[in-house]
Amino acid sequence: MAVVRGPVLSDRVAETLYTEALLLADETHAYYDLAGRAERQKLEPKERVQFACEALKATTRLMHVIAWLATRRAIAAGELAEGDPRAPERRLGESSPSDANVLGAMPTAARRLILAGIDLHERVGRVAAGIEAPIAAASPARALLQRLEQSL
Repeated sequence: MAVVRGPVLSDRVAETLYTEALLLADETHAYYDLAGRAERQKLEPKERVQFACEALKATTRLMHVIAWLATRRAIAAGELAEGDPRAPERRLGESSPSDANVLGAMPTAARRLILAGIDLHERVGRVAAGIEAPIAAASPARALLQRLEQSL
């Protein structure tokens, strides 16, 4: 039984997710650089550390998404060979979990941005899982259909 690659990420979906990720990263950066500083100063020392940790998680999460989408865009443009989508360098980076109680104590704007980043990472993760998962070709007819699709 032949094994073929999972679904391909459409250009439209990739561009939409990439644009969303860039906008969210820019908004997150602006928040932590400006308003977030003032809001952090109002927090107790323990909450300041938690705020800093969540900020780091939020930005790292977004950078994983952007890097994965940029790689997919480069593959689609022919600038980068497909390679094995399950290889560590081609996989979406993992997201460190955020504690609901910690998020509940965050300033509203920080919490909104963090939750938006978690949601985006989860959505891109579902797309990535579909691309990374091999699909068994059920029959020679399916394999022929796959070859025909690739030749178009």
